[in-house]
Amino acid sequence: QVQLVESGGGLVQAGGSLTLSCVVSGTTFENYALGWFRQAPGQARDFVAAVSWNNLVTEYADSVKGRFTISRVNAANTVFLQMNALEPEDTAVYYCALGNVPGQIENQYDFWGQGTQVTVSS
Repeated sequence: QVQLVESGGGLVQAGGSLTLSCVVSGTTFENYALGWFRQAPGQARDFVAAVSWNNLVTEYADSVKGRFTISRVNAANTVFLQMNALEPEDTAVYYCALGNVPGQIENQYDFWGQGTQVTVSS
């Protein structure tokens, strides 16, 4: 049974930083791409970042480029999202997802975590 468990969310002031983690179990982690998405209250879930199985390909939403960094440690079955210069608009529930190739579309991903709340105060 594939499971993805996010952690690292919390409350931070604007301009601050957080690092989210997502641990994957139940599958061969290094065979798959990973993505991060987020959903703000009353809004659709949006793409944030994605990384290929070998860390060589990354994609970012325009809204987070230069501020967020996605990375993975295959030996630890973990993907990270380093978030810097956080803005109130980054407030959302953040989800990690596992799929065959990195991409920006939700249905490219087969498995999802339960999400972790990130709140950025102004």
